[in-house]
Amino acid sequence: MSGFRHVVMFAWAEGTTTGQQEEVRARLAELPALIPEIGTLSLGFDAGVNDGNYDFVVVGEFADRDAYVAYRDHPAHRAVVDDYIKPILDRRASVQYEL
Repeated sequence: MSGFRHVVMFAWAEGTTTGQQEEVRARLAELPALIPEIGTLSLGFDAGVNDGNYDFVVVGEFADRDAYVAYRDHPAHRAVVDDYIKPILDRRASVQYEL
């Protein structure tokens, strides 16, 4: 297997509404149609099975590191981060790795 994976988890700030969370998901779901470097983008809300988990996860698959960087820096992605994620973000954790 080859490729590059990006995993990012978000914990939302106290008072974040369900509507705001759904808007983040909807905006991120639009990105594969706008950014050709995205292989797949998997999005999910925490199932609530364990205490202390993050609230939301994004798992992106890319052909290589350069494709990930193109996604990371793409204006459509930056707009989602700046306009929808940052205003409700409490904390974030991420990792990128070669497949």
